[in-house]
Amino acid sequence: MSYIVNKKAHFDYEILEKFVGGIELIGIEVKSIKNNQGSLLGAHVGIRGGEAFLLGSDIPPYQMTNTPESYERTRARKLLLTKKEIKTLADAESKKGTTIIPISLFPKANKIKIEIGIARGKKKFDKRESIKKRDGEREMRRDIKA
Repeated sequence: MSYIVNKKAHFDYEILEKFVGGIELIGIEVKSIKNNQGSLLGAHVGIRGGEAFLLGSDIPPYQMTNTPESYERTRARKLLLTKKEIKTLADAESKKGTTIIPISLFPKANKIKIEIGIARGKKKFDKRESIKKRDGEREMRRDIKA
């Protein structure tokens, strides 16, 4: 199973709440994601007119030669969520200090799902703490291995 993961999501943000939903894609994007191509770095979710959209994600076409000229790699992609989830996201978006970020894209039963999270940005000292914790765990694994 292939995943496209936003590697900076857990480092730059503290995830407060997670949601899983569908994403509206075209065929060449689905093949590209299943082939593990694409990036969620710098992407975010925006609420417009009662609908959620993935903004700023880069999904290249599966084959450049067979791609229509009008294809846009970073276009806004509609997210398929329930009205209740969209309302929760809209409330979080309007709150100061929170943002909605994509965490991962993954295939599930012939469909592509997206995991998004309501997040709060980490301060510099929180990031340093995360680095120390990660390095400590790495040292423990090395000691156990040896």
